[in-house]
Amino acid sequence: MKLNPRDATRYFAHPDPAKTGLLLYGADAMRVALKRQEVIAALIGPAGEEEMRLARLPAADLRKDPAALQDAVKAISFFPGPRVAFVEDATDTLADVVAAALADWQAGDAQIIVTAGALTAKSKLRTLFEAHPNTYAAGLYDNPPTREEIAAELARAGLNDLENAATNALTALAQDIEPGDFRQTLEKLSLYKLGDAGPVSAADIAACAPATSEADLDDILNIVAEGRDEQIGPVMRKLLAQGVQPVSLCIAAARHFRTLYTAASDPGGPAQGIGKLRPPVFGPRRDRILRQAQGWRVQRLETALGLITDTDLQLRSAGQHAPAMALVERTLIKLAMMAKR
Repeated sequence: MKLNPRDATRYFAHPDPAKTGLLLYGADAMRVALKRQEVIAALIGPAGEEEMRLARLPAADLRKDPAALQDAVKAISFFPGPRVAFVEDATDTLADVVAAALADWQAGDAQIIVTAGALTAKSKLRTLFEAHPNTYAAGLYDNPPTREEIAAELARAGLNDLENAATNALTALAQDIEPGDFRQTLEKLSLYKLGDAGPVSAADIAACAPATSEADLDDILNIVAEGRDEQIGPVMRKLLAQGVQPVSLCIAAARHFRTLYTAASDPGGPAQGIGKLRPPVFGPRRDRILRQAQGWRVQRLETALGLITDTDLQLRSAGQHAPAMALVERTLIKLAMMAKR
């Protein structure tokens, strides 16, 4: 069975010990590892590994000894309690091995937890876990955590009393840093507030947040395509500090808006057009691009692409004297204003 992002967040915190298995996959190895740790800890408890109720099976070892997974699933621990057989960094080459273990699984056996990198919709592992009546598959995408996920992380860190400004500051911080860095920031904040009965303030967040945070090109492109012009300035300053070149930013903007144009101009509408994109897009990123394409009319996207092309030509012109990044920023602001119309 496939878990959507909202249900997955709840399930990770309270996994069902009666299930046969769970597949976690995604391009962000840190995000997958954090969720895997959360699920396994919820299943076997803090002492589970010490009590030998967790069997770790790296994919490389399992390829050499395929029977090791079924042995781990059937093994009986000296200590009572639920058990987990964890297969790490699996690929579709192990689909048959995992399928055999799932087929032979019985109540009381160890639950099979499998992690993998990015998997396509036709992946054998995904198909196996999504079609099985007693297993789950959850994709973890490179998107900032939702408010629900942030709330779960806060509860885990023992931070339950936050001012509104602190909540907003944490939400903004989660957009800028990696999941592992965000969890470390919350752990640091928990220690920072140890013995302090007052609510967490925005100043507390600032004291514990990483000294610097990087912006990604996708950040500025989504901001522009969604008409959030007031956010362009701060992100542009981060990109400039990171050494992003104006020409690179212009090329990325042209690529993004060509993608929107391809989806929006399809005779069957953006919903059909997005399925024809090459390379294909998946998960929440697909949903976001679809929403953006639906918000822009085809004629307006043609105008936007023309504006980006003109800016690119100015940047490459020998007679260009205006600051290049300022020229690009002005173009992006114009595009964001067009998105509001």
